[in-house]
Amino acid sequence: MEQFFSDNEALISQITQIVTEGGVNLILAIGILIVGYMIAGAVKRAIVRMTEKNPAFDRTLATFFASMARYGILVVVFIAVLNRFGVETTSLVAAIGAAAFAVGLALQGTLSNVASGVMLVFFRPYSLGDFVEVAGVSGTVKDINLFTTELATPDNKTIIVPNGQAWGGVITNYTVKPTRRVDITFSISYDDDIDKAMKVIRDHYEADERVHKDPETFIGVIAHGSSSIDIVVRAWTDTTNYWPVYFDAMKSIKQDFDKNDIEIPYPHQVEIQRKA
Repeated sequence: MEQFFSDNEALISQITQIVTEGGVNLILAIGILIVGYMIAGAVKRAIVRMTEKNPAFDRTLATFFASMARYGILVVVFIAVLNRFGVETTSLVAAIGAAAFAVGLALQGTLSNVASGVMLVFFRPYSLGDFVEVAGVSGTVKDINLFTTELATPDNKTIIVPNGQAWGGVITNYTVKPTRRVDITFSISYDDDIDKAMKVIRDHYEADERVHKDPETFIGVIAHGSSSIDIVVRAWTDTTNYWPVYFDAMKSIKQDFDKNDIEIPYPHQVEIQRKA
């Protein structure tokens, strides 16, 4: 009987020790996770703040490096947590390497997005705040990470474009250049005076201070249409003024044509009736 109680006491003591050590390790692991997560977020914000103070540092690179630093710290935290539970990290790294190879074969598309994200960050065909057209969609670049590019459309929709599609297709950046050319075609009747119409158009563009004088605005007849003479205008302005210049010209020149009795013709159709 004494031997029985003695064995039970030893067993209870061992269980108590195991539970105590496991509980302590669990609490420490949770603490490491919480502290590590907070440190990772703080480091990311600190990198972004430091780079924002330097105007020579691109915001896109700042976001990219901040995200990389955060993920790196989280990996270290994960390994530290495993160490608390006695997991041998050397064998773990080998296992992770083998698993990564297998997962890489299964997720070739995802890895392609990561590689494309790195190319986008370092070659920078577009940056945060640029208005671009990628993968057949257009919008303002709000975020670039390892996997996707986030765009905001003018009507405030969010579009997520996989980096593989963005890098693998044609990229049109509308805001990277400081100036843009505004091309508009105006139509007049065959009965109207072409020189008079061109003078009305030129007077408008010369009066608009947003239009650059150099290069000079080009105005010329581009086509003899089926029911109109088409006059093309090519004027240069700051990129930020592109749409204001475009919309004002469309409205004002129509009003100036009306004041000068210049007709913007409607499409004509000729009906031919054949007698029986």
